[in-house]
Amino acid sequence: MRNILIIGIGAGNPDHMTIEAIAALNRADVLFIPDKGEEKAALRALREGICARFIRSPDYRTVPVDIPRRGEAGSDYHGVVDDWHERIATRYRALFEAQLAAGQTGALLVWGDPALYDSTLRIMERVVASGLPIDWQVYPGISSVQVLAARHRIPLNTIGAPILITTGRRLAAGFPADQDSVVVMLDGEQAFARLDPDRLDIYWGAYLGTPDEILLAGPLSELSAEIVSVRAAARARHGWIMDTYLLRRRPAA
Repeated sequence: MRNILIIGIGAGNPDHMTIEAIAALNRADVLFIPDKGEEKAALRALREGICARFIRSPDYRTVPVDIPRRGEAGSDYHGVVDDWHERIATRYRALFEAQLAAGQTGALLVWGDPALYDSTLRIMERVVASGLPIDWQVYPGISSVQVLAARHRIPLNTIGAPILITTGRRLAAGFPADQDSVVVMLDGEQAFARLDPDRLDIYWGAYLGTPDEILLAGPLSELSAEIVSVRAAARARHGWIMDTYLLRRRPAA
C-alpha cells in the first residue's frame, strides 16, 4: 500500500506553514512538485524553498509533475474541467506507480488550503477509484482568503451575517442580491469591473504572503480601473498572478 499526503502549504509565506503540515512533510519519501512551465517557475521555487527549510532529513526525492493545460471552457465548462481532471489523475497514477514503492509515502504540496477552490482532492478521488491501492490523508493550510482578511485587518463577515465565496465566472452574472459580503477567487477576467459599483467596497490582494504582495482597498467606484491596471502590470512583470478580493455592500444611508 502506498501512502499519499495532501499538504496545504499556505498562500506563499513559509511562516504560514502549520506544525501539522511540517510534520507531514517530514514523513514523505517523495515530493511530487507540479510544473506548469517557466511562467510559474517562481511558484515551483517557493515549494522547493519550503521543503529545504522544513524537511530535516536529506533523503527525500522530488519528482516534477508536468500538469497538462486545461482546454478552453467554451459552453461546456464542466465537461472541459472533467476531462482536465481525468488527464491529471492519469498522470498522477502513473507517477505514483513508477516513483513510489509499496510502503513508501508521497506528498503533494497544495497552495493555500486543499479544500478551497483547488482540484487536488477531486483528482485524488479519481486516482483511488482507478484501482490503485492508496491510503491518503489531507492536511489543511492557511488560505489566501484568510491572509487577505488579515492583511486588510477586516473580518470576512458583518455581524451575524453570512459570506459567499465564489468565482469570477459566477460574479460575472452580477453581485448577488441576497449577499452583503462576497469573496471572489479565480477571477482572470476582473468581473468586478463590470458591476454596478454603487455602495460596494473592494478589498483586493495579489501575491498574498509573498514579498511581492500588493494590497488595495476602498470604494469600488474609485478603485476598479486602478486594480485592473495594477493587476495587468504585475502579471506582465511576473508572468503570472494569483489574486483574490472581498466585495462588501455598504448599508443604505
